[in-house]
This record gives sequence, structure tokens and C-alpha cells, in this order.
Amino acid sequence: MLRASHLPPLAYPALTLSALRISLIPTFNLSSSPSNLQKVSTFSLSHRFLHQTFKPFSRQPSSLSLKRILHLPMEGNPHLRGTASFSAGATAGNSSETGKEILVQHLLVKEDDLKLLLELQQRISGGEDLSDLAVEYSICPSKEEGGMLGWVRKGQMVPEFEEAAFSAPLNSVVRCKTKFGWHLLQVLSEREESVLQDIQPEELHQRMQDPSFLDEAQLIDVREPEEVAKASLPSFQVLPLRQFGSWGPEITTKFDPQKDTYVMCHHGMRSLQVAKWLQSQGFQKVFNVSGGIHAYSVKVDQSIPTY
Repeated sequence: MLRASHLPPLAYPALTLSALRISLIPTFNLSSSPSNLQKVSTFSLSHRFLHQTFKPFSRQPSSLSLKRILHLPMEGNPHLRGTASFSAGATAGNSSETGKEILVQHLLVKEDDLKLLLELQQRISGGEDLSDLAVEYSICPSKEEGGMLGWVRKGQMVPEFEEAAFSAPLNSVVRCKTKFGWHLLQVLSEREESVLQDIQPEELHQRMQDPSFLDEAQLIDVREPEEVAKASLPSFQVLPLRQFGSWGPEITTKFDPQKDTYVMCHHGMRSLQVAKWLQSQGFQKVFNVSGGIHAYSVKVDQSIPTY
């Protein structure tokens, strides 16, 4: 896996990360007991590709196995394809600038399979799609998603792959070698890097006093219905984490990735997972309510019950 960011599959049921990415495609095992949320990599092979890993955790597990969460956020289409052209080397493009993210797909073959690599390269030049060939020939776990690694930023991939990807012209197929083997990679799109940050309850409260705030922001509460019945804040839409399978796949149709999005839970742990996941789905500015509704009650409005 090349990337390091996963969350319950909100539209991300397969935010799949591949062998090169620093992020995992964590499979969140939410057991029925409210102890802790365990993240299990969907593919053990992928772990060897990461030099960083995101280890999400939550107080509230669910019976859902949130697996392969990084579906590309591009227009909600996980199979976005570009017209391929070949490039032998790196021509720096805008995506190499700081603050950029790129959408990458690739296929991986063994180091001693150079003959196969050249054959695949010729087939792509002849009009075949890299993603189709990845499904058939790639040895990277991302083959299940057509070689799609999703959106990545600098620092999330092994150095050789990162250098090739961030210097590749859009839609060109570039060849590179890493310790895992030979890669054919293609950059399908680029965008400004998204933002994820904590927001203190006091600041959230202040923003909520502005009448225009609710028109410009999206508020999400990922606690369970029984928790919301005990304490809640107005205008937050409840998306229980245990029900991720029902609302995750539609996240980019029900919410606008371009709007500021605020995520809250009980203590700020589950919401952080979802916030990271939303970021991976293409949400440009995501805020995690630090300390959750508990901190909001203690620091801002003591009329809200604690539990």
C-alpha cells in the first residue's frame, strides 16, 4: 500500500491502498462490544510496502467490518481512467509542487519479470487500459481495485515510486523500480492538498453563532442513536459509525466535498477516524471536534448532559 489513510468505508469501502502506499487500507473491525476499534490491514503483503502507518482507534466498535476504505473521491467514480501515453522519465509538473495531491494507479510485477513488464507496456501503448492489465497481472493488492492507489501526497510512498509519480505528466504511463519490483504507474489527476485539523469546542461554538455558518458548513455526528438521545447539538446530522456500510458508499452524494465539514463523536476518537476517511474521499477541509461533545459540554454549555 502506498498510502496512509483509511477509514470506515464511507464511499470508501475500498479506499484501497496498494503496495506502494504508506497508507493502509485498513479494515476496521468494529466488534459488537464497545471496547476498541481494531484496524486490520486487508492485505498483509501491503504492510511491507509502507514506511508509515496510520493507526486509527475508537472507543466504539461496531459489528461492521469496514474494509478497504479508500475509494477515490474523484466525482465518486472509483474507476476513473485517463488516456495513456508513455513517458520514459520525469518531467516535473504542477503535481510536484508542495501542497498537491495526485490520483495514481499502477501495476506491479516481480523484479525478474522484465519481459512481462515490457510486454504490458507495449499493450498499453497499443490502447489497452492499465487498470485492466493490473487486475490480471499485478502482484500488488491494489489489483482488486484495478491498481488504484487513490489520492496521495508527498511522504506517503516509498521514495522511488514517489519521485516517479510526482514528476510524471498527467495520464502518461511511467516505469519505475522499487525494492518490490517493477511498476507501471499513471497519474490520472491532481488537486490542491486537503486539510484536516482539530477544532476546539469554544471555537466551534463561536462559529455556530454566525447565521451563515450552517449554510456554508456540514456537521456530522458519528455517535450511535442511544448516545445522541442522551446529548446532542443542533444541526448535526447523525451518521452512526456502526452503520457505516449504509451511509459510507453515498457520502459524496449526500455531502459536498468542497464545503467545510465538521465531525463530532463522544470524545473525538471515532470522529477523527471518520475525518481522516472523509479527507481520503476528497473532502477538502475537514474539522474534528476535539474532545467531542463531552468537551463541548464541559467547556461551553454545561446544560448538555455528560455520559
